[in-house]
Amino acid sequence: MATTDDIETALHTARALILADLTARDTADAAVVSLVEQAVVHRRWWLEQWPDGTGYVLGLVAQDVQDALLESHGRWPLCADCAADGDPHALGVEPELGPDPHWVCGKHGAVVAAVGELS
Repeated sequence: MATTDDIETALHTARALILADLTARDTADAAVVSLVEQAVVHRRWWLEQWPDGTGYVLGLVAQDVQDALLESHGRWPLCADCAADGDPHALGVEPELGPDPHWVCGKHGAVVAAVGELS
């Protein structure tokens, strides 16, 4: 069972990696950082209910931020390869609920980068 330290470490890591991706795609303004913070707060509650979910929280926070951005800023992160071809669409997080989440182009099924390593 995960400890409070494990939960906080997982949440801080998720925050840092999502912020790295947002920064890499030039999307990390103050309003967006607030969305990340809201997602982390929500997932803190979720982890308090299910402490063994620490391995899944990065992908879940990524999806939460993606959903929040869709409502306020549009699709994020866009698939750079497909956008260059005139077919802009957002990358997805896979696995949806699992460890080691990656950004994936749903059109081609190609792994673009690990969450936290977008360029």
